[in-house]
Amino acid sequence: MKEKLTQLELFFKSSSFDRGLRLGVGIIVPFAILYAVGYFEYAPAIVVGVLLNAPSDVPGSATRRVNAILISIVLTMLVTLLVLFAKPIFFILVLVIAAVSFMVSLIAVYGFRASLLSFSGLLSMVLAFAIQKETPLEIFIQVGLMGVGGLWYLAVSLIFQKLAPEKDQNQLLSDTLQALGTYLRLRTQLWAGNDQQEELLRESFFLQNQINDKQETLREILLTQRKRSGLSPYEEKQLLMLRASVNIFELIEAMHINNKVVHSIHAEHRNYLLPFKEVNYILGNHLIHLAELLIQKDKIPNKHVLLNALEKGNKTIASYIAEIGLPAAREGALTLKTIFDYQERLVAEIRVVRRIMANVKNTPGLSLKKKDSAYFLTNQEFGFKVLTQNLSFKSTLFRHAFRFSVALLFAYLLGYFLDIQNTYWILLTIVVIMRPSYGLTKTRSTDRIIGTLIGALFAIGVVVLTQNTIVYAVLAFVSLILAFSLIQRNYKFAAALITISIVFVYSLINPNAFEVIQYRVIDTVLGAIIAVVANYTIFPSWEADNFKQVLLNAFKTNNGYLLAMQKFYTDTATHKLAYNVARKEAFLAIGNLNASFQRLTQDPKSKQKNFQLLYEMVTLNQAILSAIAGIGNFVVNHKTTPASSELQRLFHRISSTLGIAYEILEQGSASKNVPTEALMDAEEKLLDKYVQLSNRRDEEISLGKTTMDTDTLHGLQEAYLISNHIIWLKSLSENLQKTTEHYVKTTVQE
Repeated sequence: MKEKLTQLELFFKSSSFDRGLRLGVGIIVPFAILYAVGYFEYAPAIVVGVLLNAPSDVPGSATRRVNAILISIVLTMLVTLLVLFAKPIFFILVLVIAAVSFMVSLIAVYGFRASLLSFSGLLSMVLAFAIQKETPLEIFIQVGLMGVGGLWYLAVSLIFQKLAPEKDQNQLLSDTLQALGTYLRLRTQLWAGNDQQEELLRESFFLQNQINDKQETLREILLTQRKRSGLSPYEEKQLLMLRASVNIFELIEAMHINNKVVHSIHAEHRNYLLPFKEVNYILGNHLIHLAELLIQKDKIPNKHVLLNALEKGNKTIASYIAEIGLPAAREGALTLKTIFDYQERLVAEIRVVRRIMANVKNTPGLSLKKKDSAYFLTNQEFGFKVLTQNLSFKSTLFRHAFRFSVALLFAYLLGYFLDIQNTYWILLTIVVIMRPSYGLTKTRSTDRIIGTLIGALFAIGVVVLTQNTIVYAVLAFVSLILAFSLIQRNYKFAAALITISIVFVYSLINPNAFEVIQYRVIDTVLGAIIAVVANYTIFPSWEADNFKQVLLNAFKTNNGYLLAMQKFYTDTATHKLAYNVARKEAFLAIGNLNASFQRLTQDPKSKQKNFQLLYEMVTLNQAILSAIAGIGNFVVNHKTTPASSELQRLFHRISSTLGIAYEILEQGSASKNVPTEALMDAEEKLLDKYVQLSNRRDEEISLGKTTMDTDTLHGLQEAYLISNHIIWLKSLSENLQKTTEHYVKTTVQE
């Protein structure tokens, strides 16, 4: 019960609910003022303007948010104007539906924010069917009032932003910490190597992409502001928390050490891994708790739970050595020590977050120069070239725009010739649920139908129990606010609330509420069926066909990350910025790859071409990222010896292999082969360094020097971790090349 109350508190304090309140204020104030002054008939048009332009109000830099809402206002006014003037002439209206739905859908080629503008434009087209205006003057007044509504909503949004400027950033940081904590616990479960491995991996793919998305939005908000006019002290703290979250993300990835090596060393002593798993769970839970406290503004819990967990892990290493004895225990102890070091760094980064949240004065400052901020921003191109590049059936978004316009036309003509009441409800369903991906459209269709049925049943219950119009009005208003708050979190529940809101709004106009509910359910089911069938039959976009480009980008950025890490290993001071930028690009590319794979799993089984090979390439790319992060993180936190010629040769071989895999995937064959020179000698020499240090340490022990100094320990760790990780990377890159060759051959044969 306590946990449910906590979740309820977090929801009401969230930025999602805050946006719902903005919508509520945007709706209720015009109604109240215009009713009071005797011009209530103008209120609906202003409210429509509020509803149409609210979707563009999403987290991001202030400039982009304002520009998006202003563009949305202009777009929705133009579309409404076109539809209202075309309505009296059937053939012209059909042409307008086809042209507007196609062109407005194509706006989505400019990215996520543009897709929300597209949604507002399409929504305005559908709602125009519900607007009954006859004369040009009435039409211009309607459209003008909608523009006023959009500007009014912009004003409300800016006021809310002024009153709580940190709300969106805090929510994004909270969501990021929440996802990181869950991700850490989930990645720890993967150590077990159980039958749920594949399911856990897929869940980790989703979380990884979610973390990337949150961090990218935070970069846009904070770094854009810092680049233009500098940050306030509070925003500086948020940027520090973002940096800590990026480091935590890398540490979690780096902790994905070669599980085969871990379990082979601890084959008979796996119980020594349990304390380290427990530490990860404690750290994960602590991150989740901090995420909640960031919204609740409550007191930070005592740090001793973290330190005690670490101490338990440290004692486990000593117990392991005592039971097995040296030198037999050395490799296992070094493996455990590596895990412990990652966890120690995790605790250090978590403590940074804690100090920022507690406003501790001696929190480390920013090391990123203001002029370097631009390197971490992902710029979206808005030129005409982007649009022309997508004017082809090769483009996923072009095919979506085409099938979307066909689906809308079919639905309108169906309603027109069958004289279906409120045909625009069918169109509205298509606009809301139809997406470029078949799997997502199908999922949203199911959620929409279930949500509509739940909402309809609730509405029936209220109608049976009461015939009070005041109750209808209150429920319509409250359910709309809650629906807007939940639409990104729980679409099924949001659909139920939207249905409740629409039913009661119409019930205020039409006394026969049961008739309204009946038509609402039927039209929603019809719209969902049309959307799913259109996605399946009209120039369908199967994720397997689009997967190649996402894979190529992952290959490329992983190779770039590897080369940046190689330079960073050689000179940490000179190449730190380049390493951090390459890390960011690689993490984003893997996140996009994982998101694409998630969409692939939602497609029909018959359309998941070479699913197992694609899955192998995804997991190999994920492992390569983790292995590179493991070496890079060690270099960041330890003073390393100069890279040997053997290490450089292996770096070069791995990079060449990744490059060849890229060529094979892109062109079907490689212009060059993997170098034929054997690298066994390089691997042996690399491992030999560890053997030499181990033998020297054995001699010290035989002479009675049981305590090991820090330099010797770090030297052993470096020799062991680097040699194992680089050999692991070489194996992973070779497996990736082989899998890619197999995939290309299989695809050609099909």
